[in-house]
Amino acid sequence: MAALAAEQLIAQQLLNLQQLEHLLSVEKEILQQQDPEALISVTEQKRALLEAIQKLDEQNAQNILVKNEIASGIHHKDITEIEAILLRCKDKNHINGQIIQHSSLAAERMKNSLLENHNRSSMTYNSKGKKSGGLSSLGIKA
Repeated sequence: MAALAAEQLIAQQLLNLQQLEHLLSVEKEILQQQDPEALISVTEQKRALLEAIQKLDEQNAQNILVKNEIASGIHHKDITEIEAILLRCKDKNHINGQIIQHSSLAAERMKNSLLENHNRSSMTYNSKGKKSGGLSSLGIKA
């Protein structure tokens, strides 16, 4: 009976990680499509799944039977698959992070470009011949 429980715990962790891997693929597609509403939903799903994975990991670490069975190699195939999925998840998460970073840089460049255009078009001179305008003309202070 206890051996079955250990097998079920490992199988559940394998299933959780497979779901995480799929969710990371979905997240990549959403990031590429730049859909903020869908990203919020996927991020919440990912957070909940990561919490479940961590909780199950803690349970497995405290379960003597699971630790003994893993040490003896009974679940070698499942553990190997879990480790492979973890590596793929790490790679996918890194790629998603790069997409986010590139998107942030692109948004920052766009903002700077818009501000430069605004500053050029709103530049005026005061009565003493000094330049004025730009963000100060909008009432924005740094």
